[in-house]
Amino acid sequence: MKRREFIRLIVGAAASSPLAVRAQGPIPLIGFLSSQSQSGYTALIAAFREGLREAGFVEGQNVVIEYRWAEGQSDRLPGLAAELVRQRVAVIAATGGVASGLAGKAATASIPIVFTAGLDPVEAGLVSSLNRPGGNVTGISWFTSELAAKRVALLHELVPTATDVAFLVDPRTPESVSQKRLAQEAAQQLGHRLLVLNASTADEIDAAFTALVAQSARALILASSPFFVSRRQQIIALASRHAIPCIYGERYEVADGGLMSYGNNLTDAYRRTGMYVGRILKGDRPGDLPVDRSTLFELVVNLKTAKALGIELSPSLLARADEVIE
Repeated sequence: MKRREFIRLIVGAAASSPLAVRAQGPIPLIGFLSSQSQSGYTALIAAFREGLREAGFVEGQNVVIEYRWAEGQSDRLPGLAAELVRQRVAVIAATGGVASGLAGKAATASIPIVFTAGLDPVEAGLVSSLNRPGGNVTGISWFTSELAAKRVALLHELVPTATDVAFLVDPRTPESVSQKRLAQEAAQQLGHRLLVLNASTADEIDAAFTALVAQSARALILASSPFFVSRRQQIIALASRHAIPCIYGERYEVADGGLMSYGNNLTDAYRRTGMYVGRILKGDRPGDLPVDRSTLFELVVNLKTAKALGIELSPSLLARADEVIE
């Protein structure tokens, strides 16, 4: 039996229960659209479900979720969003960055959308106002672009002698322009030369490492990008092979062997996303829900990787770390 038929069977069976019908009518279907891949997303899905649970919805009991994954390929998002619209979902959780929200907004003007975004959602064209979004869109916003400068500072603290630093950016990501600008400003203030490298394919990632080694860059900063998360094993392996200290944007890149990450606490952000979806299912209008700002950040370091690179982490840095992986 195909997954879609199985989901329809569950929805139909649950909705036919007299208790379910008396309590709330047919079980709603949520569309979960992500620019990333399902691999490594377990914790964030669990956080999303926790937010739903806090709002009174439990997957498989009184709500069903239909997942769509772009696997780091943002050009797939419009088609996946259109599929969810055809499924007649009650609400779309458009996650993994601005591109998902824009794809959802382009696909429907009537189905409510809850986005996650690291770029100013007004600047990105997702909403007209943070306090009164209007229309069918609201969401959770965090500080992806602003954190690029913080990663520059942290890498300087980690390897202060590395004055030539590479910055790897995915130009297809809407947040890429502001991340690059803020990273360049931070590097200039520290007296560093910032080598900006673009990569949107696996081959371009290989080429970027060849270029940074040829130009004697001694450290690497990754811009936030769903594509880089999906290719994290490749990037971590290349950084290890060339002995390049690298700072990432997501904790699970460090859990998989990366050196250090600094970024928003995505577990908290996805829990908030689930809560907003739950509120909409209960009747709140997305246009009346202010865009929420996720303000929890986390610094994660990997001691094993630091040791392999011959880097000694300072007591001050270790004391500030939210998580130390040994």
